[in-house]
Amino acid sequence: MLKPNKYLLILLATITAYSLFEYYRPKPIDWRPTYENDDKIPFGTQALFDLLPDVMKPSAINETRLPVYNFLTETRLPASSNYILICQEFNADRNDLKQLFNYVRRGNSVFISAYDLPDSLGKVLGFKAEVKDPTKADSTLRQNFVNPALRKSVGYNFAYDDGRNFLAIKNPQQVTVLGRNARKEPVFIRIQFGKGQFFIHNLPLAFSNYYVLGQKTSDYAFKALSYLPAQPTYWDEFQKQGRFDEDQQSIFRYIRSQPALNWAYYLVVFGLIFYAIFVGKRTQRIIPVVEPPQNTSLDFVKTIGQMYFQQGDHENLARKKIQYFLADIRERYGLNTTVLDKDFTEALARKSGASLDETSELVRILRDAQRSITLSEFDLLTLNQVMENFKQTL
Repeated sequence: MLKPNKYLLILLATITAYSLFEYYRPKPIDWRPTYENDDKIPFGTQALFDLLPDVMKPSAINETRLPVYNFLTETRLPASSNYILICQEFNADRNDLKQLFNYVRRGNSVFISAYDLPDSLGKVLGFKAEVKDPTKADSTLRQNFVNPALRKSVGYNFAYDDGRNFLAIKNPQQVTVLGRNARKEPVFIRIQFGKGQFFIHNLPLAFSNYYVLGQKTSDYAFKALSYLPAQPTYWDEFQKQGRFDEDQQSIFRYIRSQPALNWAYYLVVFGLIFYAIFVGKRTQRIIPVVEPPQNTSLDFVKTIGQMYFQQGDHENLARKKIQYFLADIRERYGLNTTVLDKDFTEALARKSGASLDETSELVRILRDAQRSITLSEFDLLTLNQVMENFKQTL
């Protein structure tokens, strides 16, 4: 029976302990400004989204998870409708804005509340969103409506926003200011565009749970949205959550969305990597030594040669060695070895790089061996030594 690996057990115990600790420890308040309509955290928008149908009766409130372009080109929309976008940053490219302008021009209404708004949108509508650094604020500017019917005597104070952002009006003729801050700077405007209208607001925090449920600010979001006509309304969630809702999200998406599970996931990944690195080194199998393949043909030649030599058939063995030697010369240098004359000797010396004297001696011994009828053991050994020496000089 295999013993469990102690390193793997330590890793699993660490992950389990950390996951339990994260699960049962008191959760700190999440102050992230998500503006998501299913978030109950302070800066989510679940409260507004759940209460809006009661406020805007008989209008229907529909959530959309499509980009602006896809929503306006792929969705069967009624004759007139509202489109609400509340987010930290409104992202829209040229195609999105083109469809958005066409949508409003036909008589529909668009309500956008965001800190960062694209300059291309402001250039067409005649405004510029001035975004200030909140770390430089020393106090919070109050907000209020221009309309006396909606105006509050003390104004609205959104403590987690300094109120210093405002909308610079470039074309006053087509812009109606609906709200200002304490400096009288516009923060909420209406722009008539074709048959419809744009509502631009630069404090999305005012629509979050924290202020919608707050006693002193609970009516601000509903007063701002009361400018929208009573007609079917579409609430954008693509800008914040993308295309997929909770029912369409995978287990992996859920793990990544939960801080405790997300950290546990990273621990598992890095733990397995370290385990593979360190444990793999400790248990690596010995790499066997692979011997190079043996040249059996060479062994065969040696065996045959020893047989001829032991039988004393020196002449036959000499002729075979000369025959193979000349075949090698023909193949290597392309020389005709039929006649071993002076021309052959000079050509061999030139192509092989050996000296003429050494080559002449080799050719002389080869000719004598070919002409001799009987060869002694000494003659055979001399012939073999000369040929081997010539090969080594090449």
